[in-house]
Amino acid sequence: MNSVLQCLSNTRALHDYILRDEYSADINTTTSSMKGALIRAFATLMSDLWKKTDQADVVLTTAPFKSQIQRFAPRFMGYQQQDAQEFLRYLLEGLHEDVNRVTSRPRPITTDIDDSLSTSQQSMEAWKRFLRLENSKFVDLFVGQLKSTLRCTVCGHASVTFDPFWDLSLPIPSKTGQVRLQACFDLFTKEEVLDGDEKPTCAKCQKRQRCTKGFSIQKFPRILVVHLKRFSPQERFRGKLGCAVDFPVSGLDLSPYSAGQGPCKYNLYGVANHSGTLFSGHYTAYCQHPLSGDWYEYNDSRVRPISSRTVSSSEAYVLFFELAGSSHC
Repeated sequence: MNSVLQCLSNTRALHDYILRDEYSADINTTTSSMKGALIRAFATLMSDLWKKTDQADVVLTTAPFKSQIQRFAPRFMGYQQQDAQEFLRYLLEGLHEDVNRVTSRPRPITTDIDDSLSTSQQSMEAWKRFLRLENSKFVDLFVGQLKSTLRCTVCGHASVTFDPFWDLSLPIPSKTGQVRLQACFDLFTKEEVLDGDEKPTCAKCQKRQRCTKGFSIQKFPRILVVHLKRFSPQERFRGKLGCAVDFPVSGLDLSPYSAGQGPCKYNLYGVANHSGTLFSGHYTAYCQHPLSGDWYEYNDSRVRPISSRTVSSSEAYVLFFELAGSSHC
């Protein structure tokens, strides 16, 4: 929880939204299960973090905030080991719900998107349908859109679907040694063949055919959260992958994975690290100060300056990137 909160605290656009009190006007008291209690507790903690940083050795308690997040997601009751990416997902979902601009639930649209529309029109229609139900500052910042293409190997017909994502969970192609982050994106977007029992029904052939399926990113979010899948469910004893994933601190180019056009570069500003095993471990955070640009390590109640050169390590687990200023993706 601490490591995730530090990464969110150093998210510049979120910092401004909370500390300028812009969130207050957005609080949703009708469809939100928490009626604003979660974002208020989060905002109190954030403002205390930033207002009390001029005092040396101040340590804040997260207890009031923790009591609200466990009301929203009871799985976080108690103090057993939990997963940082899972916590982040629940937290963003709860904060989003508290400031969702959709204050009364519209009737769902159950019809399929017309596949005679162009790909970009289908993408826009899917995004519009998502925003009918989920629309907040958190969606503005964190949500992107994934494009999935299913192509029949017999007739060549391609059907596309578009899904929103809050983060990307990337497989790691190696158990040990060192790989580049791009290799994880390569594996994530690599086409897979669906054959045998996995054969889908081709919309054009009207029968089950051998197909290929691949992902690309249709809409990149302003804040891209990347989760490295270090815990392998395929392993008999669910071992942790200790492979070092090398990622740049600035200028990560994701254009090769884009379904659209234009340059697409990201700069790193936060890392949640996990040391230890699946059953016992410890989380720390590396974050770049949104105003000074300096890097710090957050380790429970201790904070110390670090060099940006030490940020990439074999313990990196959840990465936070911000879209670079000149990108058009």
